[in-house]
Amino acid sequence: MAETQELDRSQLLMDLSMMGSYGRAEGEDLGKFPRTFHPVAEHVRAFDPSVILVIGPRGSGKSELFRAVIELGLLSAIHRCLPEIKLPSTAPDRMKWIAGYPIGSGFPDRLSLEEFLQEQAPNPDIPLGIWFAYLIRVLWNDLTSEDQETLSALKVPLGGNVVEVYRAFHSLINEALLSLDRLDSRLLEEDKYIFVGYDELDTLGAKNWEILSAAVRGLVAFWATYTRRWKRIRAKIFLRTDLFQKYATEGGPDLAKIAANRVELVWNDKNLNAMLLKRIVNSSTGLCDYVSTARTKIEFKKDDDLGYIPKLARSDDIKPFIRRMAGEFMGANINKGHTHRWLLNHIRDGRGQALPRPLVRLIEVAADLQRNSPRPVNWPKLIDHISLRRAVDKVSEEHVKHSLDEWPWLDGLKNRLKGHQVPLEHRELEDLLERSWKDPWGQSEDICPPEDRPREFIEYLVEVGIFRARTGGRIDVTDLFLAGLSLKRKGGVRKK
Repeated sequence: MAETQELDRSQLLMDLSMMGSYGRAEGEDLGKFPRTFHPVAEHVRAFDPSVILVIGPRGSGKSELFRAVIELGLLSAIHRCLPEIKLPSTAPDRMKWIAGYPIGSGFPDRLSLEEFLQEQAPNPDIPLGIWFAYLIRVLWNDLTSEDQETLSALKVPLGGNVVEVYRAFHSLINEALLSLDRLDSRLLEEDKYIFVGYDELDTLGAKNWEILSAAVRGLVAFWATYTRRWKRIRAKIFLRTDLFQKYATEGGPDLAKIAANRVELVWNDKNLNAMLLKRIVNSSTGLCDYVSTARTKIEFKKDDDLGYIPKLARSDDIKPFIRRMAGEFMGANINKGHTHRWLLNHIRDGRGQALPRPLVRLIEVAADLQRNSPRPVNWPKLIDHISLRRAVDKVSEEHVKHSLDEWPWLDGLKNRLKGHQVPLEHRELEDLLERSWKDPWGQSEDICPPEDRPREFIEYLVEVGIFRARTGGRIDVTDLFLAGLSLKRKGGVRKK
């Protein structure tokens, strides 16, 4: 019996370590995605036709929503699971989902866009016109043949040639507007929708904050202007919270209206635990059986597309399962905390927010470490607290590394802070950054922080959750960024 349990434990740990990291949708197996995607009622409201802006911090699930509905057409399945949410008709033939960005070679690359916008500066109408031009191109197959013939000059240039695309559009502005007016009227008559989704907008400017600012403001301004005009051509703009706050909050009453009706992707503890459990129970038959014997009060609904979906009444409903998998406490007793709460508390950022990607990775990494650990655990326990604590550091290192895609200056911040112990006095941190402010911030000279002075930069780091402001003016860093930035802190659960 003991030998069988050891074989079971080894396989279950392997299954846990290969769940697939939530939040990196671009690299996830399309076949597995529906069974790992967890629909959250508050988030699904993003697909109400009246909602244009979908805002969330990095890793909050913007790309998962984009992929689930716009790429994989899972809205009908989501609606089956959340029938109380107001959504457009879920009949597939009445809705069309189109990617407006990213569209690969159908859009200019960063350097071409940067060069064009710099030549046209400071005209704020240029970015708006670019988005209008490329909207015509992505909706081309839905235009009438007559409109296609009228606008043919706009379709001729390659998508990467922003100069020629914009030039053609500029000569056909009125015709372009009328063609979309007619398309919208036809959709209304036929009771149909076309939704155009925009995701990964931070890649537009990459290292150039001015170009990113112009592009984001242009896109939001375009849809703020035309959302009231078109009823059945609708946009879904998936935008990082810091980019929205920094670049997209200026504008008139139209912008204020779509901003007021935005959806913000916030994860409470109950939804995070439900997401984690859905990941686990749908990962393998063995894990499904393991979960079912944990004697929780959680009910599971089975959907043909989305797999098993757990229904939690409160966040602590997961406690019996976590106790079975990893023990009740993060040590010999309660002094180090309850494990099910410790998991969430140690992947929170400086704003106190916990997100799906680090939580899933924490279990995956801990399971992998446990498989190679000489420390025995008694069945049915799978993971001990030391593996979990060691996993936090690796998750932090991965989190900072992956964050370089959106915050390329993090390398420079890490080099400036390496080896220091937190919390730091605000003045001490400001002086530390001031002394090395002009040193390189990344592997290329054009990488720079989003602010011009250390004080404003620290405020930005607090705003996005990399730093945490504490009483008395001190600046702290949570475990999510601690090891990844090569910082130190005393105390905690032992790692050996």
